[in-house]
This record gives sequence, structure tokens and C-alpha cells, in this order.
Amino acid sequence: MKNIGLIVNGKKQKAIDIASDLIKWFEERSVRLFLPTFNGRLLEREDLEKSEEDLIQNAECILVLGGDGTLLNTARSLAYTGIPLVGINLGQLGFLTEIELSDLYEELTKLLDDQYTVEERMMLEARVLRDGIVVEKFFGLNDIVVTKGAFSRMISLETYVGKNYNATYAADGIIVASPTGSTAYSLSAGGPLVCPDVEVMLLTPICPHTLASRPLVISPQETVRIVVCSSVSEVMLTVDGQHGFKLREHDEIVILKAPFSTKLLRFQGRSFYEILRGKLKGEDSRYAR
Repeated sequence: MKNIGLIVNGKKQKAIDIASDLIKWFEERSVRLFLPTFNGRLLEREDLEKSEEDLIQNAECILVLGGDGTLLNTARSLAYTGIPLVGINLGQLGFLTEIELSDLYEELTKLLDDQYTVEERMMLEARVLRDGIVVEKFFGLNDIVVTKGAFSRMISLETYVGKNYNATYAADGIIVASPTGSTAYSLSAGGPLVCPDVEVMLLTPICPHTLASRPLVISPQETVRIVVCSSVSEVMLTVDGQHGFKLREHDEIVILKAPFSTKLLRFQGRSFYEILRGKLKGEDSRYAR
């Protein structure tokens, strides 16, 4: 692999420092790098700046230097292109990022030698309908969440799976997660863990005011429809915990499998279950591989 895009979280000085070293390392190996405009200026390498069109047309993969949040943001922006992503973890858990700093150059050598596999992750599409008209459309890798605002009042959300009425939840909100998102917000709300190569949608209510409510696993061929029934509380739609949109009473949110997936490069051969053991149970990463 000789054509690589590099996206750096400019809010992390550590990421900037490592990116500067990486650029030198790649250049010594005659790798052609593509930097977005904002990263080129940040790293004082305007000579490597390329337009998004050039990056999409030429990069064989995109190296994301940050944490899971940086990778999620990149996936929402560029997954539709089909370019695989690989993350270098500078965050905390690092479920999505593949490379730890301790293994950085060893893993990048594998990248240059084409010693990797490509893993596809299902994404979600959400459409907001207002008076029957689509007013916004979003794509997410982890989850689509409808939740209450700052006031501690429950909201009422009517839910359907396909044409079938499911339930009306009096709750803090509802999470619709992908398998990738099963280890994120949905997990903390009591949702099940799902291996990412199983394509499903998870519907997980947040603090429902009932003892009978349980998370629901839904076929990716179905659609989930959520109708906002609350008139007094602020209600928000959030995508991957990073992008927000204010909802109104009677708005409908239709969530379905996205027409494209996020492609992630994998090197180490660790299974999903090994990663779970290492990340969620706090084991030393040396014993979780």
C-alpha cells in the first residue's frame, strides 16, 4: 500500500506530535500521503494538502489518529466512499481503533506489506420526517438516539417495527444501535452485546418507567419508526453521541440499515471476544490478544 490518507485529531497535541513523526516515517518509505486542508496547516505540511475529491480518488486507506470518536466522525463523513479506515488509538477504550501506540510501527509495516484483512461494519440511516416530509437525514456507525434534554422529565415515544406497533415508552429516551454500537451507549442502558459480523439493529429504551420493558433485537431488513409524543420537554436526536438535532412533537424518526458500510482494516487477528475481555474487564492488553 503506497497511497494513504491521514486524518489527525487536531485537539490532541499528542496526535499532532505523532503525526509529524509518522509523516517522516512514511516519506522515508516512499509512501504518498494525503492530508485534508485543516490537517496540512496544523502540521505545517501544506505541501501534502489535498482536496477531498483527490483523497477519495487516490487513497487506498485512511489512517485516523485520535480515538474512537475521531474514527466515528471519519466514518460518518467518508464511509460512503468505500475507502477502508484504520485507527491509531490515543483515546481510552479504543474499541474501533486497531493500532495501539506500543505496536505502532510494527502494525504500519504490515499495512505497507498488505498484511491485513478488511472488516465491514453495518451502519444506520436515520430520516427525520416533519409533517410527512423528510427534513434531515443522518448516517451513524454506533447509534441513533432519541433522548430528553436538560430537564429531568420523561418523554413519551411511540415505536413501530415495520408496520407493527411495538410500544409507547415513557422513558429518558430510546437507543437504536448497530452491532458496533452494542458496546457503546446501548450497553450502559442494559442492551445486549452483539458480535459485529452479525447484522441486526438493537432497540434499547433508556430508563423506561416500567418493569416489563426489555431491549429488542431487530432484523436489518426491518425499519424502526419512533414518533415523538411529548409536547413540553426538549427532545433531541443524536448520532454517535456527536451530532445533535432538535425534534418537535409529532416528528417521526425512521431508522434503517444504511446503503453502505464502514470498512475497517485489521492486523492482529484478535477476536471480538478477546477485545471485550481486554477492554471491558480491564485486563492487561498483553493478555487480551
